[in-house]
Amino acid sequence: MKQNGTLLNTPLNKDMIELSDLHIDEMGDNHIATSVDTPMRADAFDLSDDEKVAAIEKHFKAIMDVLGLDLTDDSLKGTPRRVAKMYVKEIFSGLNPANKPAIALFENKYKYNEMLVEKNISFYSNCEHHFVPIYGKAHVAYISNGKVIGLSKLNRLVEFYAKRPQVQERLTVQIGRDLQAILDTEDVAVIIDAKHLCVASRGVEDDTSSTVTSYYGGKFKEEATRNELLRYIDLKTDM
Repeated sequence: MKQNGTLLNTPLNKDMIELSDLHIDEMGDNHIATSVDTPMRADAFDLSDDEKVAAIEKHFKAIMDVLGLDLTDDSLKGTPRRVAKMYVKEIFSGLNPANKPAIALFENKYKYNEMLVEKNISFYSNCEHHFVPIYGKAHVAYISNGKVIGLSKLNRLVEFYAKRPQVQERLTVQIGRDLQAILDTEDVAVIIDAKHLCVASRGVEDDTSSTVTSYYGGKFKEEATRNELLRYIDLKTDM
């Protein structure tokens, strides 16, 4: 029997399935993602940033109007444009590949062949199901294959993938896979510990829990190497 509510025919994994309002809510609460790549249309960048700001400003103004807010009030009348600029130029700027940080590699002249860990990288992202913040710490590690990367570039790579509507699992994998490609090594690990306001401020309203995701490649799949990493970032090895 069909659930009450609007039904949508949505392609998922090449099969057509019916989604009710209830199923849509459940998908959001369970943080289900449909692909490793951020879902983007082919024409995503046909509009300039300024054109996108103008369009979003118009639509967000309509949302505020539907909510009954007085857009003539001095405090509110600039909000649609502020939100539009924030979406395009700040919190979702990672959608545009033109904003990806330029990353230069250097010869490993010190012959440092042990693990390098950049831990406690602060990041802010947004849940793609409810457009509310995800925030936390990322821990990134790699073992050099002859090349090294500037430490600040690890932070910027995390920031780039975080600044888009995200699912934490996808964010973790995107950082790990890209770093493997950049460094030309499988020996990369990424661990993210984050809080989701879609859990804390709505739904179950639990503001004490956090979510941990991990990506292990190459030598980090070995228990000894993985446990060494976890000791460095002060996470228990039995988690």
